[in-house]
Amino acid sequence: MKDSKLTRRPRRSTSSSTSSSPTRRKRSGSFSSQSSRPSYSSRSRSGGSRGSRNSKKSSNFDIERFIDEVNRKRASKTQTTIDKPVEITHKFSDFAIDDSLQSVLIKNGFETPTVIQDQAIPEILAGHDVVGIANTGTGKTLAFSLPLVHKALVTRDLYRVMIMTPTRELAQQVQSEINNLLRGNNPLSSVLCVGGMSIRQQIDILQKTPRFVIGTPGRLKDLIDRGKIDTSTFSVIVLDEADQMLDMGFVADMRYILHGFPDDHQTLLFSATFSDDIKRLVKDFAKSPKTISVRREETGSNIEQSVRRISRSEDKIEVLKTLLAHDKTEKTIVFNRTKRGADQLSRSLKAAGIKAEAIHGDKPQRLRTRILNRFKAHEFNVLVATDVAARGLDIDDITHVVNYDLPQSQDDYVHRIGRTGRAGKTGTAVSFI
Repeated sequence: MKDSKLTRRPRRSTSSSTSSSPTRRKRSGSFSSQSSRPSYSSRSRSGGSRGSRNSKKSSNFDIERFIDEVNRKRASKTQTTIDKPVEITHKFSDFAIDDSLQSVLIKNGFETPTVIQDQAIPEILAGHDVVGIANTGTGKTLAFSLPLVHKALVTRDLYRVMIMTPTRELAQQVQSEINNLLRGNNPLSSVLCVGGMSIRQQIDILQKTPRFVIGTPGRLKDLIDRGKIDTSTFSVIVLDEADQMLDMGFVADMRYILHGFPDDHQTLLFSATFSDDIKRLVKDFAKSPKTISVRREETGSNIEQSVRRISRSEDKIEVLKTLLAHDKTEKTIVFNRTKRGADQLSRSLKAAGIKAEAIHGDKPQRLRTRILNRFKAHEFNVLVATDVAARGLDIDDITHVVNYDLPQSQDDYVHRIGRTGRAGKTGTAVSFI
């Protein structure tokens, strides 16, 4: 039983509806007389899938000073920690999950969970709300997908899960993980609800009441407004990479969607940081959550970070070509500030005989997916990207990250270089100035 002394979410008042859809509970507060949801004005009414960058984000991040401090701490063998390292106390076989899921784990070679999985899975299975604070690449997706798929398998009543992610690519990655766990359980289907793909096809799947609805805030809001998703029928909401969704300007959509959930739903929030905005979301929508913080360092100790100064006599593109040719860059992500710049840089690298492709928000979703799949399959070794790929993408064996254009803030820098040095491997991050 959860501690009743802790602050709970305000309860919604119930109201009757003349429509044929199930009655939707409303949260007390500032409501429009025409809607069961509060009105938010920070984003357009279209409910599009893109958010805007946070206007408060700093653009004068001193990257040299930051890297010097990181290297100084590494040299003195100190670590900036949030929580003391904790021991892993379980094996996957210890968890009380369905036999079919144990078989999938065995086939995939999963034996020992990561720290976030070790601590979060038992709490989620017990029905607790969970706030998980952990760096990218620590296995957060399996931490929530494994217990939720188990619950969907063993629950007789309709058990539905909504998973909200900041980017289309991360939503696809989450769906892939869930579909892998659902092997042989087709009735427990999933649907991907993101922009850049046919909304009609998504509506057709939603009419079959899939158990797992995975999507970006803008498209989910659009489908809710069209009456195609009834959030009162869901048992669980997962906010994956919540801090990035807030940073991208999705706070209004997130709150709009959350207000439609029933009072007895389970809230799971995973984030790389625990900002004041995240704390407010937790206070408003989570019930006595179990907070699990396993974030150990702001930047990975296994990432070599450096700055490359570009003199006036040097050509920036030529410097990049030389780096890619001579620094054992087996698999590299190059970050560019603009979409047009990413395309131009990709073309320049191709002209020099370097296998490269560009990815950014203006490319159709199917093309973006195809490019990422080719990159994962080692069909080319340089991905030129805008910050759409800065977080959430699980791409193995990235050896280098190059900040061709500098990030706007320390957080952006940390998320960019977090694409390398994952799963205990070493990586290199180079920033051009």
